[in-house]
Amino acid sequence: MSANTFSFHQECIATPIGDMLVVADEQDRLRALGWADLQERLNRQLVSRYGNFRLRSQPVSTAIRNGLLAYLEGKLDAIDAIPVETGGTVFQRSVWEQLRRIPAGTTMSYADFAARIGRPKAVRAVGHANGANPICIVVPCHRLIGADGSLTGYGGGLPRKRWLLDHEAAAQGRLI
Repeated sequence: MSANTFSFHQECIATPIGDMLVVADEQDRLRALGWADLQERLNRQLVSRYGNFRLRSQPVSTAIRNGLLAYLEGKLDAIDAIPVETGGTVFQRSVWEQLRRIPAGTTMSYADFAARIGRPKAVRAVGHANGANPICIVVPCHRLIGADGSLTGYGGGLPRKRWLLDHEAAAQGRLI
């Protein structure tokens, strides 16, 4: 394997909203998370970020798996401790880091988020970075919504975005 080839492992985990593909590296950092029915999208993201990579089918770390399963069972903060390595540009990484600081069960508009990160005129750039997020759920891009409160773009599909938002609200004992 050349020095420029990344080695990842992937596990498929059944969830209430479809089979989830979990990709981690040799240091047990989450590198990508997507959906089996959208495998081609996940593959494109991996190629775009890493170029050459080797993907083996094998279980991810217990910490990653248990964190994701606990989140899906309603322990929303279980994903906070999952280590991630996203790749991406400096701006993208800063957006993705800040997304992890939006509390579970909270939504905000792209404009409010851009202002929150000190880039109020970068709404479109925030939208593009959000759309390029390789690690859905753990980097909670589903928490950004349209200025009018509407659900807008989600790489896993709007029904999954709705489910995730409803799941977080229900786990906190409230309806949205």
